[in-house]
Amino acid sequence: MTGPATSGASGPPDPDLPPAASDPLSPVAPRYGDGSLADVLPSTLAVLGVPGATDRLGLSAQLAGVRRVAVLLVDGLGWYQIPTAARYAPTLAGLAATAGRPLTSGFPSTTPTSLVTLGTGVAPGAHGVLGFTVRVPGTERVLSHIEWAADPDPLRWQPVPTQLERARAAGVAVTAVSRPEFGGSGLTVAANRGGDFRGATGVDALARTMLTALTAGTGPTLVSGYHPDLDRHGHLSGVDSPPWRVAATEVDALVARLVDGLPADAALLVTADHGQLDVPMGHRFDLDTDPRLRAGIQVVAGEARVRYLHVAPGAVDDVVAAWSAVLGDAARVRTRDEAVAAGWFGPVPAEHLARIGDVVVICNDTYAVLATRSESPLASRLVAYHGSDTAAEMTIPLLVVRG
Repeated sequence: MTGPATSGASGPPDPDLPPAASDPLSPVAPRYGDGSLADVLPSTLAVLGVPGATDRLGLSAQLAGVRRVAVLLVDGLGWYQIPTAARYAPTLAGLAATAGRPLTSGFPSTTPTSLVTLGTGVAPGAHGVLGFTVRVPGTERVLSHIEWAADPDPLRWQPVPTQLERARAAGVAVTAVSRPEFGGSGLTVAANRGGDFRGATGVDALARTMLTALTAGTGPTLVSGYHPDLDRHGHLSGVDSPPWRVAATEVDALVARLVDGLPADAALLVTADHGQLDVPMGHRFDLDTDPRLRAGIQVVAGEARVRYLHVAPGAVDDVVAAWSAVLGDAARVRTRDEAVAAGWFGPVPAEHLARIGDVVVICNDTYAVLATRSESPLASRLVAYHGSDTAAEMTIPLLVVRG
C-alpha cells in the first residue's frame, strides 16, 4: 500500500467547520436533529407555515416573510469541494463565504440514502434506504437503489411519509424537478412522492423549470431540484479534473440563474448529498481476488467505501477477525449491532435491521474495498468515491439566499 493521499479532499481548514471536521479525513458523526441533511426540509416547511413542522436549523428568523422556497441538491458538492471549485464557481464560493454553513449528510454518505434522507426529513434507519445497494432480506438479491423500479414496492420499502407529502397536505404547491428518466423510479417515489414531477435535462432546463414552478402561483410554494453532473465527473475523472471543473462551472451558472430569478418573497437553499475523495490505486483492496476476504461471506452489498457483509451462520466472529487482519488501519470492521449502537444510521426499527450486513466495514482515510468480479466493472474503475464517514464525504453545505 502507498501512503495516504487526499486528492479531492484538500483545502484550508474553514473556521466555520466544527472542530472535529477540521481534518478532511477525520471521522464525522451525523448530526441528526440539529445540523444534518435530514433537517433541511422540516425547517423549510416551518418557514412556509406548515403545522407541526419544526425549524431544526433556525431558518425562520432569517427567512421571515418568505412564502416560496426552492431547494437545490447538487450531487457531490461537499463542503470541502467548494474551495477546490472556487476558481470555476465564484458565485458558489461567494455564497459559501457569506451565506453558507456546514451540515452533515446521513450515513452512509451516498446518493440514494441522502436523497431519501432529504425527502423524508428522517435518519436513514427510519426510512430504510440504508445504502447504495442492500440485500433484500430473506433473499440472495442485492437491490441497487439507483436501478430500482417497482420491486420491492417503494411504499412498503420506504414507509415514511415525505416532507413533500406533508407540505401538499397543508396547502403548499409542491414540485420536484429532476432528469426525465428518474420520473416514477423507486428512488424518486421513495424520496419525492407528493410533489408534481417535472423532467429537466441540463442546467438551463433545470433552472427554467424550477423558476417557473416557483413563480406559478401566489400561495406557499416548495420546489425541489436535483443536479447530478458534478458527482458523475468526480467519479469518472476525479475531483478537480478538467471534466469536474467544467461541471463546477455549470453548477455555478445554475446557482447564479436561480439567485437572479428569485421573486422578492422567495428563498433558495443549496445543499448536497455528500462530498467525494479520490482513491489511489494503491489504496484499493479487492474482495473478489483475496480468499481471506471471501471466506464465510454469502452476500456482499454496500459500496466501495462502506461494505455490508452478510455471512454464513456462525461466521460473524471469523469474518470480523479476517477482515480486521487484512485491512488493518484501512478500515473499521464492526458487527451490525455495534454499527447500529454507534448511531451512524439513527434509530433502526426491527424491520430494517436485516438490510444492514451482519458485518459493516467502514473505510478510513482514502481506502476502498472493490468487488471486481461480482459488481459492475465500472465501479472498480472510478477515480473518486464516497460513502464513508470522513469529513470530506460527510460535510455538506447549506447556502441560504433570499430574493
